[in-house]
Amino acid sequence: MVESFTNSDVVVIGAGAAGLMAAGRAAECGASVVVLEKTDGPGKKILVSGKSRCNLTNSADRNAFLAMYGPNGRFLHGAFSRFFRPELLAFFEWQGLKTKLERGGRIFPVSDDARDVVGAFERYLSRGGVRTVFNAKVEAIRAGDAGFVVQTARGDFSGRTVVIATGGASWPKTGSTGDGYAFARSLGHRLVPLRPALVPLVVKEAALAKSMQGVSLRNVRATALSGSADTIDVKVVPAADYGRGEKKKPRPPVLESRFGEMLFTHFGLGGPIILLMSLAVAQALEAGPVCLLIDLKPAVARDELRKRLLIDLNASGKRKMSTLLKAYLPAKMIEPVMDLAVIDSNCPAHQITAVQREKLLDTLKALRFNIHGTLPLSRAIVTAGGVALEEINPKTLASKIVPGIYFCGEVLDIDADTGGYNLQAAFSTGYVAGESAARLVLPGCCARSAPDEG
Repeated sequence: MVESFTNSDVVVIGAGAAGLMAAGRAAECGASVVVLEKTDGPGKKILVSGKSRCNLTNSADRNAFLAMYGPNGRFLHGAFSRFFRPELLAFFEWQGLKTKLERGGRIFPVSDDARDVVGAFERYLSRGGVRTVFNAKVEAIRAGDAGFVVQTARGDFSGRTVVIATGGASWPKTGSTGDGYAFARSLGHRLVPLRPALVPLVVKEAALAKSMQGVSLRNVRATALSGSADTIDVKVVPAADYGRGEKKKPRPPVLESRFGEMLFTHFGLGGPIILLMSLAVAQALEAGPVCLLIDLKPAVARDELRKRLLIDLNASGKRKMSTLLKAYLPAKMIEPVMDLAVIDSNCPAHQITAVQREKLLDTLKALRFNIHGTLPLSRAIVTAGGVALEEINPKTLASKIVPGIYFCGEVLDIDADTGGYNLQAAFSTGYVAGESAARLVLPGCCARSAPDEG
């Protein structure tokens, strides 16, 4: 069915986290709003975020929060000054959604159900009289007689202002297929090249990784470094975390170092600490080879580990090494690690040579992989890159190139680590973009003061 809705003050493209917030806030300010969503329902990415629990935000203070976005975090000062975590939690409380604080400062709905988050936004939009049109894939945006005409397969929708909240290019099943980048380019905006962020890594030693597939490790240290794995001196591996959000900067060749949980896959490496380092790895791969060293025993110095191993070898000389190593490694890792140390699985402990013992220590303290690349952007949790921030007013999220156009959410060149930071950025920029779009049409309309357009 072809439809036509004219005379809308604000047209919002995308019904994700940023778009829903933008639409609701614009309507709250008194604007007439229509939301165009290409899929059959709202909040598709919200529904799958945080393993369907939806990690809404984080309890970190503002400076620590902004550090999680890297150098681009300073762009968010304006949006966070306007609408940050306290305002977000108050908003959800107003909508009847209670929240709770968990490990790592992560904040979730008490219900542990992302559907309740989408429900809160549906109530917000309903109160404001927002019209949402689903299965309305936007094909183009062009200037109209009194604003803009947004062309879709369901007809043309006119609006005095347009908010582009189309998301990134990751998780395409949720509708995030990079449409907004094409719109931005057609409007004259520059795009920062897209890269996958929060994505598993593919290793050159795929057979080794596959032999340990499914093994999940806790309390290990993974360090990404520039260079080939066999050229790295383990002495350069730091004992502390380095990377985005950390105060100290690593010294070359170290790119990032993280302590925590990871896992082996059939193609390489995944899990929380690997995802956190993936963007730095992807960027470094553009300049040359990158490797990753895993310290399986980071709490024990090499000399102490050697003493412990010698005691066990002397005390259990007749036991097979494969049995002795059960105290050191998950069962599925024992044979691959012994192969790397050139130790026969049936070899009794008393026959281990000093060379084999040191090689085993090398492997326990620095299991080495050369990085081939990342999984594709479509498999990433977040898209890095996007609409260049210098072309966007950070106080209003307005385009500096086309008056009346606003951008918010992941379509912008903003990305962060896991922990609720990406959703907070979406909510904050969506709120400001929606309010600013309404104020352009209806000056002085919003109850709360907002920054000037510019």
